[in-house]
Amino acid sequence: MEYFGIDVHSKYSEICGLSGEGEVTVRRRIPTTETALRRFFGPRERSQVTLESGPVTPWVVRLLCELGHDVTVVNPRRVRLIAESTLKTDRIDAEVLARLSRLDLGFLRPVYQRRREAQELRTRLRVRTSLVKSRTSLINAVRGMLRAQGYRVPSCAAKSFVVRFASMGLKTTLSEAIDPLVTTIGELTDRINGLEKALVAESRSNELLVRLQTVPGVGPLVSLAYMGWVDSPDRFKRSRDVGACLGLRPSLRSSGGHEIRGRITREGDSEMRRLLVQAAHAALNCRKDSSLKRWGEGLVERLGKGKAVVALARKIAVLLHQLWVTGESFRAFPQAA
Repeated sequence: MEYFGIDVHSKYSEICGLSGEGEVTVRRRIPTTETALRRFFGPRERSQVTLESGPVTPWVVRLLCELGHDVTVVNPRRVRLIAESTLKTDRIDAEVLARLSRLDLGFLRPVYQRRREAQELRTRLRVRTSLVKSRTSLINAVRGMLRAQGYRVPSCAAKSFVVRFASMGLKTTLSEAIDPLVTTIGELTDRINGLEKALVAESRSNELLVRLQTVPGVGPLVSLAYMGWVDSPDRFKRSRDVGACLGLRPSLRSSGGHEIRGRITREGDSEMRRLLVQAAHAALNCRKDSSLKRWGEGLVERLGKGKAVVALARKIAVLLHQLWVTGESFRAFPQAA
């Protein structure tokens, strides 16, 4: 079997191939296009291909798997030979990946590659997130401009900002100057509302998503994001591994019988972690009583709200995976039931 390492970039990719004995058989720089990759890997027999996780990785992996190759995507943090090398070029990086692929791939912590459907769902959610961030940025810009002119827009929901602005009775010249931004905010709000309606309708038509939303604090957007992030629940051997994968576990350094626990690692998907923290806040403020809420409130008293929210977010992530695997719905007090 041949072993290939690919240093993938948006415009081109550097490829290094090794024989089973570790001899370099080919070095090539090709455009990062489907045509070029098919031309290079298509005629070759089944090989082990290793590349780092990156923005263009998903479609490259799907293409190489379609061509019959064994593909491994590694976490860049695990490839210290590349990240901390004093001599770093695309040519050397590709060879290092190829040589590492001949060793134990488990050491490199392969990164899970989602199916196309899950990737498309995550794309739709990211579009909504980008629109919300753009709207927030424009609203802050308008507030700042008005503040400099002696006006203050009263606090209101983002979706009501255009109506609140229109009711302020500003001078004609000032209103006309800021109107392009306000018009754009209104257009973004309409697009966000349309996306949210479609996402909510999708969450209500899926039995799994309906069950996940029985957990306090978990709504349509959190359940959809979780389903798209996990994709396949079988990729986790234990439900508790979900929290570690999202960077919600504390760092640990243990040596000579001494253990030092630090802050959470913050590894993994930052957007999914943010949504779970929001869900934890909502669970603590939920009016409906449950063992989950009581557990979180107990942590608030002992550790403070900051640490309690993070711990509750991790617990929710683990709980959602358990519900997914077992096919059950959330019960407020499972022991009593």
